Amino acid sequence: MSDRSAPRYTLIGLGIIALVVAAALLLARPAQSDNAGKADSAAARPTNTLQSLAELDGKTPSRRELNIQNWTTAEGARVLFVEARELPMFDLRVTFAAGSSQDGDVPGLATLTNAMLNEGVAGKDVTAIAEGFEGLGADFGNGSYRDMAVATLRSLSAPDKREPALKLFAEVAGKPTFPTDALKRIQNQLLAGFEYEKQNPGKIAGKALFANLYGSHPYAHPSDGTAQSIPGITQQQLRDFHAKAYAAGNAVIALVGDLSRSEAEAIAAQVSAALPKGAALAKPAEPSEPKAGVTHIDFPSKQTHLMLAELGIDRQDPDWAALSLGNQILGGGAFGTRLMSEVREKRGLTYGVYSVFSPMQVRGPFMINLQTRAELSEGTLKLVQDILADYLSNGPTQQELDDAKRELAGSFPLSNASNASIVGQLGAIGFYNLPLTWLEDFMQQSQSLTVEQVKAAMNKHLAADKLVIVTVGPKVPQKPLPPPTDKPAEQPLGVPEH
Repeated sequence: MSDRSAPRYTLIGLGIIALVVAAALLLARPAQSDNAGKADSAAARPTNTLQSLAELDGKTPSRRELNIQNWTTAEGARVLFVEARELPMFDLRVTFAAGSSQDGDVPGLATLTNAMLNEGVAGKDVTAIAEGFEGLGADFGNGSYRDMAVATLRSLSAPDKREPALKLFAEVAGKPTFPTDALKRIQNQLLAGFEYEKQNPGKIAGKALFANLYGSHPYAHPSDGTAQSIPGITQQQLRDFHAKAYAAGNAVIALVGDLSRSEAEAIAAQVSAALPKGAALAKPAEPSEPKAGVTHIDFPSKQTHLMLAELGIDRQDPDWAALSLGNQILGGGAFGTRLMSEVREKRGLTYGVYSVFSPMQVRGPFMINLQTRAELSEGTLKLVQDILADYLSNGPTQQELDDAKRELAGSFPLSNASNASIVGQLGAIGFYNLPLTWLEDFMQQSQSLTVEQVKAAMNKHLAADKLVIVTVGPKVPQKPLPPPTDKPAEQPLGVPEH
């Protein structure tokens, strides 16, 4: 429920997405200032003969130059816009500082508010809203996370499609009615989800990890709320949260597509004016350092989930490029990373082991995640800890760094950058108040890094003795790990992640 239909293009948790998209935009020209691009582009508009987005069939432009234009609406919403004439469509993404970190003492309030945006507006129920977008060949999406909530629209850019789609979107984002029948239905869906999660050791581990890592901080509680909090949330609480957190001054509007500057300004003004009036909300306080240690949760299974974490960085940290590349070598990619090589390829202990930095408004987590056979869990945990400690002590090799840079530079050529991915990046740049040149800067910084700089950044922000660890699985007698070999005799002993 916390991610109903909107893709995650928000740079909040998956470092590899940031790397990939940054690579896509290596050739992009520098962004213009706020006052640039006032005049409409003289580029000819393609003939708009499409009646549905489905006719585009996932097509992407063969090439484009990124030129970010930036302004603020009369109501205080920040706008970022990239004109892209290759296809007769546009993507709109409105990002609010309305994630679960703003829940206060009502866990799940942000998620429930976002989930109900398209459940009702004046004169239309959820079915009529869905049919309205579908009849225009438009797609609506929404999602809620720890830092943010989003509402998205993809539509054809021809005025006869664009204008009614935007009118409906503005009603949904700005004036939802939160009908009582829909509220009860979604509350029941969330409660059913909580029951399902009791049988999912990965979910159990993740919730316990965030609770242990963040303590009393707003990031600690589950974004979807709890079985105790969800049933008591009222219509009035939803209305009050929407009025505060979905205010224009708390919003970033990102636009990419077949629009002129004046059309983009009109769209942004229309959306901004439809939102409640209000200022930006304060970001969460900085979290306190957690107590390192291991928490085990008994669960009847053949596998044990292992999750290791410590506080990482916020989204504006200048070390992000070095940490991204350093993590890519440690465990941020697929095969060939330190963790995958030592844990899976040489010993066959798991199908997958991954590490990630998730920078957020304030310090987000650094996490390592895997699952393995229960009788090998203690040895596997120590192995992972030893790999991290060795990596921090010695840093990457020059060959590893060179390979990571080449992968970054070539992983996602510009011709594959979609409007949807770019609008997500614009939303993140605006939400986290990053420079308009952030993507180009990230690539340049990454390509100039030395082994010593990567090692120093990793050691500045991580320590092998500060790990908060959660394991979920059965208590069984332990066996020694198989010795490392270049050709493991058996298939990996873990099972694939789901």
